[in-house]
Amino acid sequence: MIPRYSRPEMVALWDPATKFRIWFEIEAHACDAQADLGVIPRANAEAVWKARDVEFDVARIDEIEAVTKHDVIAFLTHLAEIIGADEARFVHQGMTSSDVLDTTFNIQLVRAADILLADMDALLAALKARAMEHKMTVRIGRSHGIHAEPVTMGLTFARFYAEMDRNRNRLEKARYEIATGAISGAVGTFANIDPAVEEHVCAKLGLRPEPISTQVIPRDRHAMFFATLGVIASSIENIAIEIRHMQRTEVLEAEEFFSKGQKGSSAMPHKRNPVLSENLTGLARMVRAAVVPALENVALWHERDISHSSVERMIGPDATITLDFALARLTGLIEKLVIYPDTMIANMNKFRGLVHSQRVLLALTQAGVSREDSYRLVQRNAMKVWEEGRDFREELLADPEVTAALSVAEIEDKFDLAYHTKHVDTIFRRVFGDS
Repeated sequence: MIPRYSRPEMVALWDPATKFRIWFEIEAHACDAQADLGVIPRANAEAVWKARDVEFDVARIDEIEAVTKHDVIAFLTHLAEIIGADEARFVHQGMTSSDVLDTTFNIQLVRAADILLADMDALLAALKARAMEHKMTVRIGRSHGIHAEPVTMGLTFARFYAEMDRNRNRLEKARYEIATGAISGAVGTFANIDPAVEEHVCAKLGLRPEPISTQVIPRDRHAMFFATLGVIASSIENIAIEIRHMQRTEVLEAEEFFSKGQKGSSAMPHKRNPVLSENLTGLARMVRAAVVPALENVALWHERDISHSSVERMIGPDATITLDFALARLTGLIEKLVIYPDTMIANMNKFRGLVHSQRVLLALTQAGVSREDSYRLVQRNAMKVWEEGRDFREELLADPEVTAALSVAEIEDKFDLAYHTKHVDTIFRRVFGDS
């Protein structure tokens, strides 16, 4: 992943040095288990740990791989150079490359999930804080992009919070799903290695033994993991799109924080563009781009092939690094988002009371007018507002068919904004509990 959209902790997780360190731990723990079983000498198992504090030479491993054309063999050769050929004689005993590669990949995905869960906690805290801040900040709700009925900005933040909270739960499940390891040998039969070795290695590395593997860990687990990342990315875009709409010049109910010295356009000095939100929309596309390849990786030939390997070498780092960056960027955006309550009210009043049309419709039906006639009366007056710029309340008060069913006081009552916010507390309790 390019540095522009990367953060150090997640990048370090996918660094070759980190990968080789995990490979070493798998091999060393496996040797311990083999020694416990009496398969290899205890002295050889202990000798492997001499490399515990050694920094593996990535360039040297690459040099060996250029000859062997096999990354795991290149690593094992380098490990033997460090601890001695005789001491390394029993390393990788009864194992196959996928035992190391798949278990390592799952460890990296588990650790990536832990970083992403922390990211989501920060985002949830930011969304909750802004929801509480603007709990009763009234703005117009829109359907099809058209004014509908009043909502509050707090409700907007609250629904994004609820969505991200669901995503956090999904990610926890995805983390559990991916937290398995396999040390089952060629084609997964344990013919040349005792299942106790797998149990020992997994326990040491925080994994569960894969119930049944072939020569690889089943890829439906990975498909579920990357699909979850894709859903989270879509939720990020959902929030970003709302901010982009709110920042449109004709709307301007909120905008991204514009720092001192920031420039919006190389040509037009007046511009203040929603660049972070637009960037998040693009990053979401890249995370979702990993989902279909992960799904296609599920179907492998017989007990294994390596058609999944090149895919995962790319989507593992790219999807997790990109999502980590996007979650952090969105958190900062939400924390600093500038809200304009006065503009929200002005926008809502732009069409002079039309947003209260449903209340009038319902009042007419309650007064004994048929729904068809009620709809006709309300729409007839509403169209005058749309087409001629009239005032909706005044038109209703001047309509004899309306006033025959509703008194002046009853019509006036239908324009009370508080009516639309009376259940905000109930919704907040559903989302946030009693906090």
